[in-house]
Amino acid sequence: MTTVLAIDQGTSGTKAVVVDGDDTVLGLAELPVRPAYLPGGGVEQDPRELLDSVLGAGRRAVEQAGVPIDAVTLANQGETVLAWDPATGEPLSTAVVWQDRRAEDLCAELAGHAGRIAEVTGLVLDPYFSAPKMAWLRRNVTAEGVVTTSDSWLVHHLTGEFVTDAATASRSLVTRLDDAEWDARLLDLFGLGGERLPRVVSCDEVIGHTSAFGGNVPVGGLVVDQQAALLAQNCLTAGQAKCTFGTGAFLLANTGTSAARSTAGLAASVAWRARGETSYCLDGQVYTAASAVRWIQDLGLVRDAADLDTVAAAAGDSEGVMFVPALAGLAAPWWRPDAKAAFTGMTLSTGPQHLVLAVLQGIAAQVAGLGELVAADLGRPLTAMCVDGGLTRSRVLMQAVADLTQIPIGVYPSQHATPLGAVALARAALDPSLPLREAVPAWEPAMTYEPRWSADQAAGFRSRWENAVAGVLAREGNR
Repeated sequence: MTTVLAIDQGTSGTKAVVVDGDDTVLGLAELPVRPAYLPGGGVEQDPRELLDSVLGAGRRAVEQAGVPIDAVTLANQGETVLAWDPATGEPLSTAVVWQDRRAEDLCAELAGHAGRIAEVTGLVLDPYFSAPKMAWLRRNVTAEGVVTTSDSWLVHHLTGEFVTDAATASRSLVTRLDDAEWDARLLDLFGLGGERLPRVVSCDEVIGHTSAFGGNVPVGGLVVDQQAALLAQNCLTAGQAKCTFGTGAFLLANTGTSAARSTAGLAASVAWRARGETSYCLDGQVYTAASAVRWIQDLGLVRDAADLDTVAAAAGDSEGVMFVPALAGLAAPWWRPDAKAAFTGMTLSTGPQHLVLAVLQGIAAQVAGLGELVAADLGRPLTAMCVDGGLTRSRVLMQAVADLTQIPIGVYPSQHATPLGAVALARAALDPSLPLREAVPAWEPAMTYEPRWSADQAAGFRSRWENAVAGVLAREGNR
């Protein structure tokens, strides 16, 4: 009856959950983390705030649970990086968040190598991934210490180890997709050839011990947050897909144990390395989902996220208003970090309710587009999709996703998909005889949204929305 403390260190907050062997939540704590959005596409976090939130949330959850824990596991942001001193653990830079676009010029310098990079890594050359941000820090901030993703720094503070997991490493642009190990030639290409890099570990590996939360307990089950959610939702078979609606929206589809590259502009990466084999996934990103909601909240269009449905439903329909959610650029299939968000179709009769509904429909339209790209790579259409994350509370958004994807949308019954996925990997780390499938609890959707729009309605809306995207990109010029 293993009791696990799972820490989900995310972009806008850190969640800590203590779960017993029956998957009952015994303790829960959440602490906010507020990124700083800077001119020029910069997005930063205070590393000390990240660490304090991990320690604070973890200790509160353990105190609330009132029982000893058997293991600690960590799910991380994936592509957020910082420089730090390995001797002292002190940060030497801010944490540069996955949304940060300041390495765009560096990527443009390497454009001639994009094909080779894609073939080796499965990824598109874009500032979203880790290595461009690491190289940007080296050029612009400091040449001291080590530069890694945030998980390595946090785990170092917990255990003293210098590691990253295979899923996180695969998001870097400097690892080989086929074996999730560092590639010397790509490191040289990004000017990172002389760097001391963390050891790449399996996701079902105990990597050390920590006394940060009481006792001296093993730490293992490290994984990227989105891949953890894919596992929690039992997407263990090729073709199964989920979409997490958090700061951004992330659609991932399991592709099995073959390291297939996307032909549709998606990212291909490691889902997890466990039980001696590597599972892979395709993923597409909507860079701003909850962060877009926070933006309209800051503008005064809604008081808080709980008002979304009330305000949006009052519109009935958006009356032709469209929103392109490119507040931090556009990912697949455009990969345009320079793209800017836009409302189109407004008139004097346009009110806040139309704008709010257009934002939700714009997020849903991009998710629907990603679903089509995944289907193209899989060679068959998606027949259903699992969803999780805070924005699944919005019935208007979830119905829009069902309408525009034209498939049923099943809502995960817990708000803790990411930590529960990490818990499954921690259990696997503690018990090498436990099959991964048995480490993941079965579940039934809390709610299923069926499409209400006809196929023609959905196609018409998406055509108009794609025209709005084309207009945005035309204003930014060709790349």
